Amino acid sequence: MNAKTPVLHADAIELVALTKCYAQGKPAVDGINLRIASGSYCCLLGPSGCGKSTTLRMIAGHESVTAGDILLENRNITDLPAAARGTAMMFQSFALFPHLSALDNVAFSLKMKGVDKATRQQRAADLLERVAMGHLSARKPAELSGGQQQRVALARALITQPRVLLLDEPLSALDPFLRIQMRAELRRWQKELGLTFIHVTHSQEEAMALADTMVVMNHGVIEQMGSPHDIYNRPVSEFVARFMGGHNVLSTAAGKISVRADHMQLAPDTQGLADGDNNKRAVITDIEYQGTYVLVGLQNPGESLSASATAEMSVMVSEAGFAGQSFAVGQSVQLSWLPEASHALVH
Repeated sequence: MNAKTPVLHADAIELVALTKCYAQGKPAVDGINLRIASGSYCCLLGPSGCGKSTTLRMIAGHESVTAGDILLENRNITDLPAAARGTAMMFQSFALFPHLSALDNVAFSLKMKGVDKATRQQRAADLLERVAMGHLSARKPAELSGGQQQRVALARALITQPRVLLLDEPLSALDPFLRIQMRAELRRWQKELGLTFIHVTHSQEEAMALADTMVVMNHGVIEQMGSPHDIYNRPVSEFVARFMGGHNVLSTAAGKISVRADHMQLAPDTQGLADGDNNKRAVITDIEYQGTYVLVGLQNPGESLSASATAEMSVMVSEAGFAGQSFAVGQSVQLSWLPEASHALVH
């Protein structure tokens, strides 16, 4: 840490019955209640149109609130302008000024506030040092890589000394390798700065890698919130289980359950056993080599893909385990799992 850089402080965010309605149709965000702890990393996750970006824009002050409240450490900021909230937004496109250097991009908001040139450039230089970009401060955005531009965008967001940093799909524009590298840097920066981060993403992998708290949204409401471990291992609904991936949703005599694909065993169907609470007959429909494991796609015989939650399934088989068998597309097999590997779905 650079000793000259101002100390940053985090605040908790609370959303109370937060609602956003447009002229027609169902609410984009429908009365959600959420408290994000001070200094935590929260990811809002869900498919396109679920309301996650609208929620972030309402917190930022870039979208009006139809009903409900936004509290920043018990201070109601619902109707405050964006600049007066104590939040800062880091956009998906980075939105850097192409004609300005990295230093001047970072210092720009202080220039608009009337801060003298020497002071704003010193603070900008300190923040660029913090994100390991001090040596490139004179370069313009076109002369920087995607990852370097992201660091400049982060420094620009931090110069206003926000209590909460809002990130709108900040990694989606990067190539896959750089995306993995930059999410590790985001997590490190959040820990070092001690700020509250609220990060919107559609990537389950990204959310699990970054978040202290994941909030899974669907049709404008919160389906489930909790730690990545809890949500992945104990999804409350069929939607969450399917959206998170790596789960099979099954109907048994005891009700609807989910079982992780890597917690299932696959064997040739030599005995013709009937379906039970801990086993299913299936036919192999697809085989994909994934390196350390083989992903085997299956269908429950006699059921159409659109008619049943149990019709389409998958199992992760270790590379060594798959090599010891002679599985093939079209083959009848038996799926089995331990009772403790199943998880009951609430809805």
